[in-house]
Amino acid sequence: MKITLALIVVAALAGASAFGRCQTAPAPAPTPAPVTLTLAQAEKIAVQQNPHMQIARLIALAEGQVRREARAADLPTLTGNLTAVDTHEGDRITAGALNNPSVYQRAAGGVELSQLMTDFGRTHALINSADFSARAAASNQSASREDVLLAVDEAFYHALASQAILLVAQQTVTTRQETADQVRALTEAKLRSELDLSFANVDLQQAKLLLLNATNDNQESQAALNTILGEELPAVYTLVDETPAAPAPAPEDATPLLQLAFQSRPDLAALNLQASAAKEFSQAERDLVRPTISALGVAGDAPVRADQITTPWYGAAGVNVSIPIFNGFLFSARANEAKLRAQAADQSVQQLRQTIARDVTDTVLEAQSGFQRIDVSRQLLEQANSAFDLAQTRYKLGLSSIVELSQAQLAQTQAQIAYAGARYAYQQTLAALRFQTGQ
Repeated sequence: MKITLALIVVAALAGASAFGRCQTAPAPAPTPAPVTLTLAQAEKIAVQQNPHMQIARLIALAEGQVRREARAADLPTLTGNLTAVDTHEGDRITAGALNNPSVYQRAAGGVELSQLMTDFGRTHALINSADFSARAAASNQSASREDVLLAVDEAFYHALASQAILLVAQQTVTTRQETADQVRALTEAKLRSELDLSFANVDLQQAKLLLLNATNDNQESQAALNTILGEELPAVYTLVDETPAAPAPAPEDATPLLQLAFQSRPDLAALNLQASAAKEFSQAERDLVRPTISALGVAGDAPVRADQITTPWYGAAGVNVSIPIFNGFLFSARANEAKLRAQAADQSVQQLRQTIARDVTDTVLEAQSGFQRIDVSRQLLEQANSAFDLAQTRYKLGLSSIVELSQAQLAQTQAQIAYAGARYAYQQTLAALRFQTGQ
């Protein structure tokens, strides 16, 4: 009796604890409402929000400031000075390197003006190099935009494909559930064997497994698209399928597209501009050995001054010629370094041209194959649908086994998935081809 009472108390305490946990358990987060999204809307959102675009824009703006920095060397420099000195009478600076040892009491103000007259082309070459670099950054910004648009297109079509496959999986579950129910009724009526029911149930469970995988793939593709759009919070998208039923055929020849790519690719234009910037910088480094001629001028007033300073104002002007003589071969090393880097930049351009030629050719071949795959998969789907209808009719009439019906169902599902995959894979290839040709 005591044991029974103790068990009742323990059970009551456990129930109270479970009730408390149920009361304090947080409510599940609400599922976000689906957002209808077209491809054009997705591209617009990504261009506005994707961090890759913002990084490229800021770098382009920074390179514009570098160009201003280079041009500053060609403009005059004006500096203001305010000086006040207090000293003991008769003070002299007696230690240190060569200097003017006299120190006079004074309070004065003045300005210094310096202007580069010529350095025989070095500053001009630096300005040109900075200008080419700024233009290259602008081209890189355009290339970043193309990268983002390609990523959006690929993610969008991949999400469309996963969405279509999810619909196929849902329809497959519905169809096989109906078949399983029919076979169960026939089995209960002793018109079919238990083996038929087992086959129908196996097919149904396979369809449910396909649905689980398709649901997971669809969620992953939506998450990938959401990331490319620059969104941080999770979202559910209802994608608008604007894929034409009869897509445009693939290009027959890659040769005209190669010339278009060489003329239009922004990343190739950026590399060409970077190579030009490297050449100008190489010229500037070679000009380091040339003299630099500058004009200098100073003027000011000393209202408070020692007796040794006889005039309240001062002014002077002059020209300075700086001639490099020897600095441990620093300038020659810098010139050689810049020359080698310019040559490497030229080779980078050539390497990218070869990569573009390969990619365009491969993408054209892939597009041709993908276009043919759409027609083949469509015919396969038509044959699979006919075979399934015939197998279903034959099974209902008792003219075939459940194995034939199962095979027909499997072939139909595979054909539906293949057709959906072929349609959207071809659109992805066309998007890649537009990217490869700079369109």
